[in-house]
Amino acid sequence: MKKRLLATLLILIMVSMFAVSAEAAKEKPVELIIGGVTSMNAKDAVTKFIELVEDYSGGTIVCKDFPDNQLGNDEQRWEMTQTGECDISIGSTSSVASSYNDFYIFDTPYLFLSRDEVFDVGFAGKAGQAILNGVESLNLKGLALWENGFRNVTTNNKEINTVADLKGLKLRTMDNAIHLAAWKAMGANPTPMAFSEVFTALQQGTVDGQENPYGIIVGNKFEEVEKFAAETRHSFTPYYVVMNLDRWNSLTAEQQDAITRAMSEATQYEREQSEKYEAEDVATIEAAGCKVVKLSDDVLAEFKAAADSADCATMAMQKMEHPELGQQLIDTLAAARD
Repeated sequence: MKKRLLATLLILIMVSMFAVSAEAAKEKPVELIIGGVTSMNAKDAVTKFIELVEDYSGGTIVCKDFPDNQLGNDEQRWEMTQTGECDISIGSTSSVASSYNDFYIFDTPYLFLSRDEVFDVGFAGKAGQAILNGVESLNLKGLALWENGFRNVTTNNKEINTVADLKGLKLRTMDNAIHLAAWKAMGANPTPMAFSEVFTALQQGTVDGQENPYGIIVGNKFEEVEKFAAETRHSFTPYYVVMNLDRWNSLTAEQQDAITRAMSEATQYEREQSEKYEAEDVATIEAAGCKVVKLSDDVLAEFKAAADSADCATMAMQKMEHPELGQQLIDTLAAARD
């Protein structure tokens, strides 16, 4: 009898221990690794997202943030998110367009002419959403498109006031066929170069200049080795925000809803921060002794006409998996301007 009681007691203890362990495992929060960029607006938005998602998930989701390209460059983080080494990543769509061809449409120069067009027509429209959702074919969940900003030219030996001033300018660009075609059409000598090499190349005069959004320029202190910044606003490069699809599917419906809700609010916050930081970035650039050249609408129209001569939109759509989405986006923007 004593042996039976002892056996029963041991069984009860083991069942109790398993129950406690199961409950503890159930309560252990999901940890998401986030790989991010150098722009302050994006870093602020990630911080906001982390706060919101923990709140909205009731503490069942926590995040570890690795900003400033700590997990590698845009392409590397994109690939890490596909494989699950990283859960959520942010990066430039231009950097990964060769992996996800439908992003090529965003490389078209002067596709967007204002922030309102970007967010209210481009990203919020059916074509923009379809392009974002299409990343699921690569085991990714499209969470949002963020603002990387309008790209501007900085130079170290020549002030840019007209498109003619670009003639022969050795300009660092990404190794992107559409960017290269556009700059050649505008008269520059585009020179592809790894981003990690840009500061030294500018400092040593290996290239005459580079082009990036203000957030990237200031985030990497390019203003310290440049003399001029021309507001060419030649293209608006979005940031992709993607999540590993398997990881997304492993979450409960409540957790997925928390991520969606938090990301929506963080996206709006990122836009607000972008506008604030752009003004601050201009002040930082000028304080460093780098002259900011504001270009008139007429001059910008000349830049656009020169870039349009390369027919980059057609080039982009020829590279796209779903060119009809590119045409739909272009048509929607054109209709909104009428």
